[in-house]
Amino acid sequence: MPVKIRLQRHGAKKRPFYFIVVADARAPRDGKFIQKIGTYNPLTVPASINIDTQKALRWLQKGAQPTDTVRRILSFKGVLYLKHLLRGVKLGLFDEPTAYTKFEQWQADHEQKVSARRESQRRASRPVAPVVRKVEDAPAAPAASSEAEDEGTAEA
Repeated sequence: MPVKIRLQRHGAKKRPFYFIVVADARAPRDGKFIQKIGTYNPLTVPASINIDTQKALRWLQKGAQPTDTVRRILSFKGVLYLKHLLRGVKLGLFDEPTAYTKFEQWQADHEQKVSARRESQRRASRPVAPVVRKVEDAPAAPAASSEAEDEGTAEA
């Protein structure tokens, strides 16, 4: 039975909210699923993602194939990186504590980048007061030309 990790749409019209589920590939998009492993809300800025990394990792190790969008979500959350590190443990390249240390270091760096991006987004969305310049008296040249126009109309 081919198994996929994919998004299951919920929410109202034009207001999507997704469950991240493990489902049989032949099941309909919003149909029967095997297990719910998280949620994804694209309407918040930035998009909110809640996922059980251990469940997702377990299903990936069993051979479940994520869809393109779910692959990006799992990559963003570090599940695919953790799977990569645990594959290195299985091959004997390093031990499991080293793998989890590398993952925790990556996660700390990733959180710093995300918080910096979130802060810059918050700064950019803050309304900036427009610069208002005080208008000084009009220069003498336009005033002289308007007087000349008045005289020109009086002569005609």
